Amino acid sequence: MSYDSAVAQLYELGHELARTPTHKFDLAHMRVLLQPLGMPERQFRSVLIAGTNGKGSTAATLASILRAAGHRTGLYTSPHLVRINERIRIDAEPISDSDFTRAHDDVEAAVARLLDSGKLPWHPSFFEILTAMAFLHFARRRVHVAVLEVGMGGRLDATNVVDPLVSVITDISLDHQKFLGNTVREIAGEKAGIIRPGGTVVTLPQHPEANDVIGNTLLDRGARGVSAAPYVPPVSPGSPLETRHSESSEESAVSGNQKLGTRNSYPLTVMGEEITVQSPLLGRHQFRNLALAVATTVELNDAGLHITPRDIERGIRETRWPGRFQIERRGSTDFVLDVAHNPAGAWALRSALSQRYQDRPLRFVFGAMRDKAISEMAEILFPIAERVIATRAENPRSAAAEEIRDAAARTGAEIETAATVAAAIQAARRLAPANAVVVITGSIYVVGEAMQALGIAP
Repeated sequence: MSYDSAVAQLYELGHELARTPTHKFDLAHMRVLLQPLGMPERQFRSVLIAGTNGKGSTAATLASILRAAGHRTGLYTSPHLVRINERIRIDAEPISDSDFTRAHDDVEAAVARLLDSGKLPWHPSFFEILTAMAFLHFARRRVHVAVLEVGMGGRLDATNVVDPLVSVITDISLDHQKFLGNTVREIAGEKAGIIRPGGTVVTLPQHPEANDVIGNTLLDRGARGVSAAPYVPPVSPGSPLETRHSESSEESAVSGNQKLGTRNSYPLTVMGEEITVQSPLLGRHQFRNLALAVATTVELNDAGLHITPRDIERGIRETRWPGRFQIERRGSTDFVLDVAHNPAGAWALRSALSQRYQDRPLRFVFGAMRDKAISEMAEILFPIAERVIATRAENPRSAAAEEIRDAAARTGAEIETAATVAAAIQAARRLAPANAVVVITGSIYVVGEAMQALGIAP
């Protein structure tokens, strides 16, 4: 099968969120699928990261640190910005088209045999197939450790078949309520499903209901909780935090996250040594994600993966995670690309914008999936915008631009519509004053299409 055919066949399976009620998530079926593949998930060490927001940034930072320490590192994340290969990486390089096709064909061949024998009751989902492909690729390429981002929830997520060295739970808020529950407590219960009996879990204090669920799960399973709080820098007047700006091509090339060379910079004591954190991931919300990555690194070092404070310093500095408050300049206009896709992400984006662009007009290009809290996100973001251009990504789950306009009517914002993301960007550039900032957000798919329209590599 060709690469294009493999990708097309995957997409024909549909999205996880379109799963019919009779096709339940079931880890037993995932384990059945992995058996004829040689149980690849047992052939490498792993870290499993669940949460609502920040899990991708935490995973990318941790993988960069492990790579800086000389460990051959797999990284599995979702969704992707432009190409599906982005989801499966080894040492920062996406899986090649040929390796992608080979893994897909081998997994599909195993599925066919299992269906014929009755060992599987139905064809696995898009995410289950892709997860099996990632595990198979990591095993074949003999990675030392794989950093795995949970797709949705945790308890029944396809990634949860591994036996991780460390589990990580990032900030939990409302999202995917149709599948995970209508309260933070219910959603936290799903996320806490990655906690192993006697295992180690890195997390941070957060919503009281989430804290309560995580704490009780730790007690019930005899697991050890590790707080990343010692690695969160103080945010107060006179604290040693700074946002450093540099136009040097050297620094921009190192960061790979944005072209202006801006970094969060602060001192941090790790393993008894002081390092300088210089992260290209902007916004104060990233301090928590960085802390989680650092605390996890310390636990992995204690578990036998040799990592030094200088490895941590270098790994943070070299992290590349596009589309997270990524700043790109075109002429006199700054474009900010951020994948805020739920209310918590919208608040984080608003905070980051207020810190950096206090006196410049903001114009939003906004598109979101139909199942997201569009009204609530609009109420958070649109009041700070001079103008909003509503649009939609080329995804069947996307809300129409008119739906977004209607959902945001209460905000009182001036909203126009554009049929495509590229057309929305053209309108934003045409209408924006010289010092305007164009903010592109609402969905990772919108950001991905914007990157293509602006000629930005993911």
